[in-house]
Amino acid sequence: MRLTDLEGYDPITIQCHDNPDADALASGYGLYCYFKSRGRKVRLVYSGKNQIQKSNIRLMVEELHLPVEYVSLQDAESLFLEGLLITVDCQYGAGNVTCLKADRVAVIDHHQQEIDNVELSIINSNLGSCSTLVWKLLTDVGYTVYDDEGLGTALYYGLYTDTNQFSELYNPLDMDMRESVPYEKGLINMFRNTNLSLRELEIAGVAMIRYSFNDDYGFAVIKAQPCDPNILGLISDFLLQVDVIKTCVVFNETGDGYKYSVRSCIREVNARELAAYLSEGIGSGGGHYEKAGGFISLRLYEEQFPTLHAEAYFNNRMVEYFDSFELIYSGSYEVDLTKMRLCRRKKIPMGYVEADDLLPLGTPVTIRTLEGDMDLKVEDNLYIVIGIKGEVYPVDRNEFLRNYRPVEGKYNIAECTVRMEYLPVIKNRANGQDLLLTDYARKCIPTGDVSIYAKPLEKGVKVFASWDRENYMLGKPGDWLAVRSDNIHEIYVVERDLFALSYVEVTG
Repeated sequence: MRLTDLEGYDPITIQCHDNPDADALASGYGLYCYFKSRGRKVRLVYSGKNQIQKSNIRLMVEELHLPVEYVSLQDAESLFLEGLLITVDCQYGAGNVTCLKADRVAVIDHHQQEIDNVELSIINSNLGSCSTLVWKLLTDVGYTVYDDEGLGTALYYGLYTDTNQFSELYNPLDMDMRESVPYEKGLINMFRNTNLSLRELEIAGVAMIRYSFNDDYGFAVIKAQPCDPNILGLISDFLLQVDVIKTCVVFNETGDGYKYSVRSCIREVNARELAAYLSEGIGSGGGHYEKAGGFISLRLYEEQFPTLHAEAYFNNRMVEYFDSFELIYSGSYEVDLTKMRLCRRKKIPMGYVEADDLLPLGTPVTIRTLEGDMDLKVEDNLYIVIGIKGEVYPVDRNEFLRNYRPVEGKYNIAECTVRMEYLPVIKNRANGQDLLLTDYARKCIPTGDVSIYAKPLEKGVKVFASWDRENYMLGKPGDWLAVRSDNIHEIYVVERDLFALSYVEVTG
């Protein structure tokens, strides 16, 4: 669904969830501006027991002149909306939004899908904010935000607050939006510095004296009273300053689930991956290596754990997490090759770019992919290989020529990839220019000259490869552990579906 599919309705009412936060107001305002520009009669509303009370949200409404209206519960009972009702940052019929009667309903949201009976729906739970989703929808139909600083400031602040001051930012579209919209820095500073009330200061203090600590794995879990998500991050950051605490989770209850913050100060635990593990199947999570967070849907949680209280869930899940993997340090790991199969790379087409063909030598660049950002400098021997799922491998010329062979023909996404969710971008950090790698790539195929030993994983692993001793490769049961046949200390993980597409067993 595109925004143009909704233009046929008039009037249009955009509804935020009850007790709207910055992300709900920003994404609702983005839709308001778009439909207003198309000549539609538009309203931006919210309902619930109380009008907006939080100081930073009231300041946001006032300073950005957001045209949001409060509909009391009494008025909501008798209200019938003609035209189209769009619930934004929430789902029509969910527990966190008052149900307004309407001719037709649409949903635009970034939370885990809870309601599946609304035909006009766009739900992307992989995004850090609904502001990002609205920005993408606006961009897709050619509506520019670049010359509207008020809207840009709202969207920027919506993302900022919903990703715990960008510490839980992990989707490349979220990063693209943050870097693309104009915003007034002074207003952002003003909003940020009115975010903590005396009551929330008390909540943080009380929470920190009610911790639970697991001595075996060095993690702490804390339940806080209902508060702004940023307070969870504040408590988490403080906990990591305790000498024996290496990872922690701080959570609280919201009207429709559990919001949580994750921190790690050891290389063996990627906070982003742990956050996703905690919400697997019942919510969504992500962030950075050291700071992350997520949300668990109350409905989905109660379906799977009807008798388990939340503190027990987080403690149990943390223990399960640490029990779920084996650590492998490539330089010192003793590989038993007798239990592995000899395989070679299939000669399937891939893409590659010689970095100095795009940008001058010495240029600082960021390569942005779905897996994250890589910061590099353009060197005369730097090659960038594009894998079959859009994954990117920076290699030097010698390694490239040893493992790949350039072939005639232009690189073609349809031929060389499967399920590419995000086109990798190389960002020139010197001037801000963005280039799509796929626009400049040429075609290559693996030589197949170097074989590997491989075995399917029965238990999770975290592999610290020889080329990166600070960040691990995560392998889940069903993925493959691979060892280069010409260097048994070069150990890495290949995802299950990539292995089947990329390798074949050597027989005979």
